Amino acid sequence: MPSLCRDCLETFDEARPPTRRCPACRSPRVVTHPELFDLSIAHMDCDAFYASVEKRDNPELRDKPVIIGGGKRGVVSTACYIARIKGVRSAMPMFHALKLCPEAVVVRGRMETYVEVSKQIRTLMEELTPAIEPLSLDEAFMDLTGTARVHGKPPAAMLARLVKRMRDEIGITGSIGLSHNKFLAKIASDLDKPRGFSVIGAAQTQDFLHDKPVRLIWGIGAVGQASLNKAGIHTFSDLHRWDRQALHDRFGTMGERLWHLARGEDHRPVKRDRAVKGVSNETTFNDDISDVDLLDGHIWRMAEKVSDRLKAKEIAGRTVTLKLKRADFKLITRRATLPDATQTADRIYATARALFDHMDHPSMDLRHPGVGPYRLLGVGVSDLAPQHLADREGNLLDPQEAARLKAERATDAIRNRFGADAILKGRALR
Repeated sequence: MPSLCRDCLETFDEARPPTRRCPACRSPRVVTHPELFDLSIAHMDCDAFYASVEKRDNPELRDKPVIIGGGKRGVVSTACYIARIKGVRSAMPMFHALKLCPEAVVVRGRMETYVEVSKQIRTLMEELTPAIEPLSLDEAFMDLTGTARVHGKPPAAMLARLVKRMRDEIGITGSIGLSHNKFLAKIASDLDKPRGFSVIGAAQTQDFLHDKPVRLIWGIGAVGQASLNKAGIHTFSDLHRWDRQALHDRFGTMGERLWHLARGEDHRPVKRDRAVKGVSNETTFNDDISDVDLLDGHIWRMAEKVSDRLKAKEIAGRTVTLKLKRADFKLITRRATLPDATQTADRIYATARALFDHMDHPSMDLRHPGVGPYRLLGVGVSDLAPQHLADREGNLLDPQEAARLKAERATDAIRNRFGADAILKGRALR
């Protein structure tokens, strides 16, 4: 039986029933599977990525429940596994998370740091294969077909080496799912987290899927699951009983995909260049805000964060979006398209502030003049382009813009050397 030690990376054949111990180092972290050395489609998912970075950088948090998010009215970005044991989950309202885990340490996210760590992990992946399809900062598909001849080891061994290097060199752990297609590899990576390594072979696919719930299908949300349940489809075995044409008649083009997935079939290739549609940042306030100066400060901070992310990804964008949510939950969205792409905070802020100024802001409380009030504010940039196309055209109506953009580039250089808080604009303190 093909076997692999995830600690010393020894590969061996287990001729008798698995002992679950590596013959070389005696580690119990051994993965054994009949197709272990034949499979090459993988999904790597970091374990509680944002929280893991915070614990790495602050050892005092190591044994504490950590929630990444902000404010009692915000939502949880992610939570460490200690907090997850208490029931805390991503996208959960913060007030609910703190009821479940009142002892949790809440940390505001540091997106610039997470982007940098993601780049370090991506560099390690690039040493294994050029066929990488990122899904987010902390997860990606990889196709290692044919790489055994280059590395002298099967893909499974190289994947074990990858997560070992992530832990030893970067201080971040990850889980591997290995299978014969993307659909099953993604399911596998979540079977044994954290620090998991799970395999779903071709021969076992039907038996594995038989009694599994259809919610495992990536992209099936609450509405989609309710639609399937209404049709009497709760598990893959239920789905497997449906005729192909009947699924198409009931669910349209999605029915065709469901028919293939019911049989564990997924012919999508691992695509290296998965287009990013936009970059955005938003915040939910602890208390509704009507004060224009305070809102202006938030617009600037959002613009800065979006700018930092664009620069980290080496992209720019032409369309700036401002999003506001009123206290009555009414969502207001405005967009403006620039003559050329930008990645600078100054232009993103100026455009978003102009959108704000041209909006109709009827006050909901006539006793307290102001705008809104608003409970959420967000800024985003889309219509993306490479960064070398950024900020090439000047603004004839604003002759000081060029000087401000030059100053921003200088500020970036200082922050890169001395830290993000080395220079702050006054409006960022509002």
